[in-house]
Amino acid sequence: MLDLAGQRPFSVRFGWAAQDLAALTHPSNVIVIVDVLRFTTAVSVAVGRGAAVLPFRHRDVSAQRFAVQQDAVLAGRRGDPTVPWSLSPTDLDRIPTGTRLVLPSPNGAALSTMAAELGAATIIAGCLRNATAVGRALAAEVTAGRNVAVIAAGERWPDGAGTPHAGPLRPAVEDLLGAGAVIARAVDAAGLARKWVSPEARAAMAAFRDAESDVHGELVGSVSGRELAALGWVDDVASAAQLDADLVVPVLHDGAFTAIPIPQTEDGNV
Repeated sequence: MLDLAGQRPFSVRFGWAAQDLAALTHPSNVIVIVDVLRFTTAVSVAVGRGAAVLPFRHRDVSAQRFAVQQDAVLAGRRGDPTVPWSLSPTDLDRIPTGTRLVLPSPNGAALSTMAAELGAATIIAGCLRNATAVGRALAAEVTAGRNVAVIAAGERWPDGAGTPHAGPLRPAVEDLLGAGAVIARAVDAAGLARKWVSPEARAAMAAFRDAESDVHGELVGSVSGRELAALGWVDDVASAAQLDADLVVPVLHDGAFTAIPIPQTEDGNV
């Protein structure tokens, strides 16, 4: 039977949100979740400072219980004086080494949890900030004969009752660019020929290469960027747009994102 959803026979694949994640998990050895504004950017910053990030779908009573069970701190809403941390990568830049942080998110965290439930062998949090590091990790996987899938989280429209994040997918340009950056860095590091990269992945890569000279401007002008700006969080948009600022590969292991060693180039540089 022809496997259309799995993007065979390509080694590098790309998709959107939960439906594509479900289709691409089993044909792929490595899953990269990309949620630039703001979950995977927050993960990259926190893990880069020596913290462990535990993804959780919702910020509710169950998240509070989970944090207690995991001997972790539960992130709250930015600006809440009762909690030290939030999804803000700007704030997480000062998180102490060794902190265990439960980070709820309806998009990136939910997809990370879903990928684990689907049995993905390796789950990585990718973004613009760690594109080169993650790309090199993917290049090593592909060179070893394994397949990778990069999943852009996107956002969700409200549902018919107006409930936020409960409606259909809203493709988000920042996630397209973040996924394209990771794919571009992987293709460049591995020297991959066109035939190994799916048309979907090539399209994401092309979008990033077109925007690379002004990633910050693209994020600022995006719907998500303007939403954050309206809340007064333009610093988070600026943080998310810092291409290759973090030399870190956050991998989900035993329910927490932590850093793994960065693959070196042939000349021994990271």
